[in-house]
Amino acid sequence: MNNDLNKVILSEDDYRQLKQFATKGSANNEMSLAHEISRAKIVKREELPADVISLNSLVRIKELTTNREMEFTIVMPAQADIKTQKISVLTPMGSALIGLQKGVQVDWKMPAGMRRLEILDVQHSA
Repeated sequence: MNNDLNKVILSEDDYRQLKQFATKGSANNEMSLAHEISRAKIVKREELPADVISLNSLVRIKELTTNREMEFTIVMPAQADIKTQKISVLTPMGSALIGLQKGVQVDWKMPAGMRRLEILDVQHSA
């Protein structure tokens, strides 16, 4: 389950792009993009903290049960390309991480079951 202490912060631009994918009925599902968007604090792009994951952020995470580290960029569905390590914000991993800050741990349901992830680093493209 997602810890409500893990604040979700989205830029106005990201919010506008993401809300079109959030189905209204799924806002009650804590493991959905719609839920994450519904609880997000919306800020101007220049007010977004540097360590918050936004669209096009390069993210390094650790899956805590296996200690496996992964690095990828979170993108809109049309830009997703696993060969170049670009994952869609609509995937379980993308939905779990969007709007969270470096250092946060989050539990999220993935296709292989519940996973605990820790955000190790966040970099924004110029």
